[in-house]
Amino acid sequence: MKAFEIRNGFGLDHIVMTERPVPVPGQGEVLVKMRAVSLNSRDLGVIDGFYYPNLKLPLIPVSDGVGEVVATGEQTSRFQVGDRVSGTFSQKWISGEPTEAWLHGLLGGPLDGMLAEFAVLHEDGLVRVPEHLTDEEAAALPCAGVTAWQAIVTEGKVKAGDTVVVQGTGGVALFALQFAKLHGASVIVTSSSDEKLERAKQLGASYGINYRQIPDWDKAVLEWTNGRGADHVVDLGGASTLNRSIAAVRIGGRISLVGILSGPTVEGVNLIPTFQKRIRLQGINVGNRDMFEAMNRAITHNKLRPVIGRIFPFDKSVEALNYMAKGTHFGKVCITL
Repeated sequence: MKAFEIRNGFGLDHIVMTERPVPVPGQGEVLVKMRAVSLNSRDLGVIDGFYYPNLKLPLIPVSDGVGEVVATGEQTSRFQVGDRVSGTFSQKWISGEPTEAWLHGLLGGPLDGMLAEFAVLHEDGLVRVPEHLTDEEAAALPCAGVTAWQAIVTEGKVKAGDTVVVQGTGGVALFALQFAKLHGASVIVTSSSDEKLERAKQLGASYGINYRQIPDWDKAVLEWTNGRGADHVVDLGGASTLNRSIAAVRIGGRISLVGILSGPTVEGVNLIPTFQKRIRLQGINVGNRDMFEAMNRAITHNKLRPVIGRIFPFDKSVEALNYMAKGTHFGKVCITL
């Protein structure tokens, strides 16, 4: 089979196409013929050596994908040949609270990922995907979808009448917008592009803030909410946005820390408002299989469709990763096999 590997060092220049034997499923395992994968910023972090500087190479990158079951190993009961499935980001986190073990079972690093024609996964680390979705739409679900679901629904408990601030227009951000609207909330989106803000409004955003034109976007949130502040802020920026997220959220509100697009360490954070306003800071680490399946039921019931920005063919996977790295996309960047 054809597969892409990180080989002989880190960086996009070290992604090469190679030939590997088609894997054989063992006991409790499933062989999946891949149909599509989707890209996340984490994939770039793995490729660049940010997350695992001592990662054993070669490694197949990319955590998210969807495919068809073409063979099963002995004592496999959850799936049959022909089922369309997606791997869970954490192969070891099925339900409940995470344990340290879940960190060692992540697809696309440290485990081999999905950027290949075939993949073998344990049946416990797979879910069926909604039938009405295309392969590319279904491939967008495992990380971006489940992350937003945990932030908005499982932990966020967003309800009708709430105001939610979502930073950016990437995969997680647009899923958060869609899920918040699904639960009756008003959504404020921040972006550096007026064009993207208009597209976000077409998806249901109530208000858009261009943070290049309005750097003090937290003040714009307070003004739009008549001084009350947002009930919930989904923070994807990290270092450069946390202070403004704290300023924008209401007394007793919640901030879901989802991304570190501007860096993992934060200096100069004013912690006083977190005490004064009793703000809850919640780290979001994608989610477990139960969350994935609950999200899929909601997506199916409401016929929700993920936002796909651009699709590349498999042989242009490195081009797709470079495009993702530019950060100009709206929605998910996908690769079709």
